[in-house]
Amino acid sequence: MTGVRQTRPDARARTTLDKATDENFPVAPFFLPRAWRADLMAVYGYARLVDDIGDGDLAPGGADARHLGADPDADPLTLLDAFEADLRRAFGGAATAPSHPLLRALLPTVRRHALTPEPFLALIEANRQDQHVRRYGTYGELVAYCELSANPVGRLVLAVTGTTTPERIRHSDAVCTALQIVEHLQDVAEDLGRDRIYLPADDMVRFHVTEADLARPTAGASVRALVAYEAERARELLKEGTPLVGSVHGRLRLLLAGFVAGGHAALDAVKATRHDVLPGPPRPTKLRLLRQAGAVLRTARREG
Repeated sequence: MTGVRQTRPDARARTTLDKATDENFPVAPFFLPRAWRADLMAVYGYARLVDDIGDGDLAPGGADARHLGADPDADPLTLLDAFEADLRRAFGGAATAPSHPLLRALLPTVRRHALTPEPFLALIEANRQDQHVRRYGTYGELVAYCELSANPVGRLVLAVTGTTTPERIRHSDAVCTALQIVEHLQDVAEDLGRDRIYLPADDMVRFHVTEADLARPTAGASVRALVAYEAERARELLKEGTPLVGSVHGRLRLLLAGFVAGGHAALDAVKATRHDVLPGPPRPTKLRLLRQAGAVLRTARREG
């Protein structure tokens, strides 16, 4: 025990945590030990709040900004700076404490697992990048962005569960990058509404896709072909990262299988629309997720 009292999130923090139900995979399922669930939800709450700040999607009323000592009308970059300053208090020793409820809730997790600030700072940097980088020229550039926006979360899961090794990090990075790409494919229309495109520009040229094509209510043949191509790339990354599941045991294996299965199930949902993601985000069904989880576990046993 760390001797640090677990802070109960306020109503705004609970609203942020409620978004876990919208993810493609279970964030902290019931079968995990209670301590793991609490720690994973604390990490999720942090990552979700950073994204909300970067997307300008904070709850009305300005409570988050006030917690951070910022003007409620401040722009996302200013709020991200304030959030980083508050985060650093979580790593500044016992004499300091963060002001935001979700960061106070994260503090016991940080201390219990001796977490370092680097993965948390990377998530902030990804959202800073979103404020000035709105197009990606190549797939390599997009993958580099995912190294900031997605891979740190997987590394934190390994740290919280005490299973970090160089090989597991490599496989986790592949899975997390895949999950981020899948999310971008689901949210093409929503991202375009924020003047962001996460489809590599050179691939758009290759498939003869213009930004105007992405703004249509339904996808034409060229957009569908591009989405199918990027979906297959994500599928291959999921396969590359699947050995992560077989490298662990027990309930952690189930959790990681759920992450990988969530990516496959989301890709199945995209495929079921014949790769027309423009009307709205295709979402996987629970049945499809369970079937994919079974398939991932069978592969893990076979290769383990």
